[in-house]
Formats: sequence, C-alpha cells, structure tokens
Amino acid sequence: MNMKGMVFAPLLLILASCIPTTPSQYIQPDDMEDILVDYHLVRALAHNSDVSYDSIPFFQAKCLQSVFRKHGITQEQFDSSMVYYYTRADRFQAIYKRVAERLEERALILGATEGEIGKYASLNATGDTANIWADRTRMAMMPTPPYNRWDFRLDVDSTYQRGDSFLLQFMSDYVYQDGSKNGVVYLACTYEDDNGRDTTISRNLHFLSSGITQLNIPAYDDGDLKELRGFFYLGDGNDRTTTVRLLFLSNVQFIRFHKKHEETKKDSLSQAGVPAGDGEPNLADSLSPGDSVRSGRPVVSLDSGATTDRVVPRRGRPLPR
Repeated sequence: MNMKGMVFAPLLLILASCIPTTPSQYIQPDDMEDILVDYHLVRALAHNSDVSYDSIPFFQAKCLQSVFRKHGITQEQFDSSMVYYYTRADRFQAIYKRVAERLEERALILGATEGEIGKYASLNATGDTANIWADRTRMAMMPTPPYNRWDFRLDVDSTYQRGDSFLLQFMSDYVYQDGSKNGVVYLACTYEDDNGRDTTISRNLHFLSSGITQLNIPAYDDGDLKELRGFFYLGDGNDRTTTVRLLFLSNVQFIRFHKKHEETKKDSLSQAGVPAGDGEPNLADSLSPGDSVRSGRPVVSLDSGATTDRVVPRRGRPLPR
C-alpha cells in the first residue's frame, strides 16, 4: 500500500463508523421507506372505500396485512421498527421526507379523490380563485420538540387585493398507539390601512381526529394585506415514553378568493332576487367565538377559545368522537 492509501484508509474507517446503522432485528431504512409508502396508500384506500364507518378499522387492518405480506414482514416487526425510528426522530424525519416525495409523485394522493380537497387540486397561483400554497404539502409530526410545530409564512405581493378571503384546508391522519390527539392550526393575516395602522385577524382551531379540516379567514376591505403566517402544532408532548404518536398532514392547500367587482355582485344579486345591500356578511358578522381581531400590534401567541371552522366527514360518515 502506498503512502496515500495508508492515509485515506483510516479516514474511511472513521467515516464509516460515524454513519448510523440500524440493528438487524429492525426493518432497514430503505425497506421501511417502501413499506410506509404502501402503508399510507392503503390507509387512504380504507378511508375512501364504500364500507360503513364502523367497518373501516377492520377493512384497514385487512389492507395493512396485505402490505405486510407483500414485504415479507409481520405486524410485530413493523410495530417494533416504528418504535425504533420513533425514538430516533431525526432518522424517521429523513425517511418520511422521501416517503412524502414519493407519495406526491403517485397518481393516488391521500384524499385527492375527496370532493372538498379535490376540487381545488388543479388550481395554480393565479386567477380569481388560486391555490397560493408554496410550502411542502406533507409533513410528519411528533408531539415532542422540534417536530411538534410547523411554521409557515406566505409571500404577499401585488396579486392580493382588498376584500380577498382565504381558505386553509388539509388532510390529517393520526397514527397513535395511545394518548389524546391534540392538533392545532393557527392562521393570522395582518393588514395595513391607509393611515399606516396594522390590524391582525387571527383564527385557530383544534382538530382531534383524522379527516379534512378547513379554516377560513373572511374578506377584509379596510386595509391591504401585509403579512400572512401561521403554524401547525401537535400538543401533549410531556409524555416521553416510546409509545408511537404520529400525525401525518397531507394535501395542504391555501386558497385565495378575489372579491367580485361590486357592480358584478349587485347584478348577480339582482338577478337572483336579492334586495340591494344584502350581499356578503361583513367582518363582524363572519367572525366566530375563537377568532381574534387586534389593531396596532401583531398577534404573538395562540388565542384561547379555539373553534373549528369545518371538519368534513369522509363520504358523509360521522367523524369519531
């Protein structure tokens, strides 16, 4: 061996020793990635099936068993491997990032066939009704920092108009062995009026079960949009046990609706037989008990009294309590 080889050989050994390895009794990362892709697809299939709501857990378990047979593993191997990666959150997040990318490329995206999500799926960032979400559309969350919070901020440009309203919607999928589910979504819009004064409208809600969740910000005419931000949060992170508690968010969309021109709206209302002046409700009428309107200062914390704008049952079935 020449001198150059003698120098690099020890370095290669050191680098190899720094690469984390997975014990052989657990599913290896590449295999786990393949399994998780199929895992999420069959969970979506079960929820979107025509079986009764009470039959979903049985149908879902049956579909998952087919995934395990396909990959030559048992339920016990899968569960123990999930716990292993769950306790090594950085490795799990790296695996799930690749899983999310692969799911995005598949023709079947979780919940994409559901009307409330699917009707906006083809929108781009332009037009009177536009999907302006530019962040990732999938995220795996755990109830322990820093994986329990996902902050986002949307760029504000000249395409926004006074009187715009907004809809944030997404699919949630809880994978919990036990424990209470406590997901929170928060959204704040800050406007600047003609006198340079800021007004922030904020809304937040708790979503406690899997399904479609929608959060609305009503139209505001008295200022130009200055800032649009928010976050997703998974609570109850005090329990440090190895019990698997995961929240998967997917199909995140943020829809902007331009307010129709006043003349067009009046004509439409007139043709519909609605008296002049009976148009859309104003901001005060639109706000719910969990909403917040603050003038002159930004919102810096989660508001109390959260209220759910809308949680949509799948195929008309009631949501679990």
